[in-house]
Amino acid sequence: MDFGIFYEIQVNSPLKHREREAQVFHQVLEQVALAEEVGFSNFWSVEHHFQPGFSHCSAPEVLYGALSQRTSKIRIGHAVVLLPFPYNHPVRVAERIATLDILSKGRVEVGTGRSATIQELGGFNIPPDETRARWEEGLRILLNIWNSQDGTFSWKGRYFDIPERTVVPMPIQKPHPPLWLACSNEDTHTLCGKMGLGLLTLVVMLDPDEVARRIQLYRDALKEVQPLGSKINNRAAVFYMVHCAETDKLARENAERAFMSYVNTIFTVGGQLQVAVKEGTRDVPQRAGANLPKGVTRDQVNMDYLLRNRTVICGSPDTCIRQLEHIQKVTGLDHLMGMQQFWSIPHDKVMRSIELFGRHVIPRFARN
Repeated sequence: MDFGIFYEIQVNSPLKHREREAQVFHQVLEQVALAEEVGFSNFWSVEHHFQPGFSHCSAPEVLYGALSQRTSKIRIGHAVVLLPFPYNHPVRVAERIATLDILSKGRVEVGTGRSATIQELGGFNIPPDETRARWEEGLRILLNIWNSQDGTFSWKGRYFDIPERTVVPMPIQKPHPPLWLACSNEDTHTLCGKMGLGLLTLVVMLDPDEVARRIQLYRDALKEVQPLGSKINNRAAVFYMVHCAETDKLARENAERAFMSYVNTIFTVGGQLQVAVKEGTRDVPQRAGANLPKGVTRDQVNMDYLLRNRTVICGSPDTCIRQLEHIQKVTGLDHLMGMQQFWSIPHDKVMRSIELFGRHVIPRFARN
């Protein structure tokens, strides 16, 4: 199994204390450098907009450039770049990723997605019922560029009409970096497999049995694959909240507030999507609450629930090992994306968690 460290880049009270925002970005650089040192294979981050406190990673490609010069081995991954225009123009995405691939000497992973929050879609004036079509056309343009010999391409589609042009630079991974897709609902897991893309299962509070069922949907779909990219990426990565400390008691004390804050945000986003359903917005019902277990309400979820249902990894190194052994056995995941940086966990405790997890947990699962 491979291990990635995952970031939203959370900031405590950023609108009142702007200095904290700047400080956190520099702390992230330190954390990722340590993660590389202790054995993490991948760094991943989101792209989110208009999410103060919860996620300040609105320009991830700039952060990646800095990370590429602070590290030498850890792979740098979009989880994800938002492709529905006007979040990002696919030509600009191709240019930025190729530049990063050059600067990082071929360490880029490209996850794509379409976003699900009302704040983001409304802020960029993107109709929710068009996100899949806009995402897919953007991805096909991206691959059209990279699959050409020298970046020369043209395109005429529903959202883009681009005359023949030559895009530079081109990535040094030939013909392009590994491709992934963010998935929360069941349909997207199946689509991901049929397209031959790596699976980024970005779910919260789903127990290992449900995660396993969704991964199996992906693996079954791989049997009917018609790959979009130059080759099939058949890896399954899963998101988990993670905190490791010297004892179970200390780990819980450090992480409980952070984990529950994240859970409450997910419930809030799910509620906003349900409101959109009631107001008649199309293409939302299958996505609303896709990150949540069926029939579970906000007041039923506490730290005991998260630990009992094995939806988080939290404890001493030995406890984290036992939790992860069960998760791996049940789900068959290839890659763990562990989020360890939260607004309420101090930098020194995040660093200690990364160090303990890397030095004591990862060696038990690392690939030969």
